[in-house]
Amino acid sequence: MKKQISIIIMSFTILATLSFLTTSCNKDEKLKNDNTSASADDALAEGLFDNATNIANEAYENGSGGLKTTNESLFVSGCAIVTLDLTVSPKELTIDFGNENCLCEDGRYRRGKILVTFNGEYWAPGTTITYGFEDYHVNDYKIDGTKVITNMGLNNEGNLYYSINVVGIITIPDNGGNISWNSQTEREWVEGNTTWTHLDDVYLITGVSNGIRSNGLTWSKVITNALRVEIGCRWIVSGTMEIQPEGVAIRTVDWGDGECDNIATVLVNGIIITIYLP
Repeated sequence: MKKQISIIIMSFTILATLSFLTTSCNKDEKLKNDNTSASADDALAEGLFDNATNIANEAYENGSGGLKTTNESLFVSGCAIVTLDLTVSPKELTIDFGNENCLCEDGRYRRGKILVTFNGEYWAPGTTITYGFEDYHVNDYKIDGTKVITNMGLNNEGNLYYSINVVGIITIPDNGGNISWNSQTEREWVEGNTTWTHLDDVYLITGVSNGIRSNGLTWSKVITNALRVEIGCRWIVSGTMEIQPEGVAIRTVDWGDGECDNIATVLVNGIIITIYLP
């Protein structure tokens, strides 16, 4: 059974402490330089929706008796009930964490359901996989919306590539505000598509996203150089992207030169900030 309906893309959250020593900026000007909350909101949304895909991958393989397993289980026995129905069209996969928070092995609390429908194998051109949610929470962040992965077949390089579209809303537990997030990306499967392990898979990611923060301000993101995601590495290893929060300067994020490390840089108004990812 070869990489059935699944895709594993790194979940990541940018957590940075920025400190500028300045005597000439007033408070508003300093906030324009220091504020990385739009970047954090984009990373939060990206991570939550990608994590749901990771869970569905593991649930499918376990539910179907697949030969492959991941190194670290995303949920514990008794924490989620997995139901896989291959007799209907499209096929259905349900991951039910129950009505109360359950502590999963990745240290996150989950409740509610992830609902997946699919019409074919992940590696088969034309396959469409749709992810939905029913009262689904991660650490009390409520996730609503849909994520659709479509296998577009082979590109000019002879690699499988996928169109991935997300329309989502995240409800923040602290204040009840919402983050609206839309993402349109293409992901090219450049390595590992002939093996029986996920850990050697490599993807190149391009595309855009945009959102509205809980305070009503908007942001947009464009990947300017393809992000290289190596499943065997916890972090993105290379690539650049630009994030444009409403009313402030563009942030250029550089993920490095291909090394598997937790270091990235952010360029804002000519100032380079080094960030260390968790």
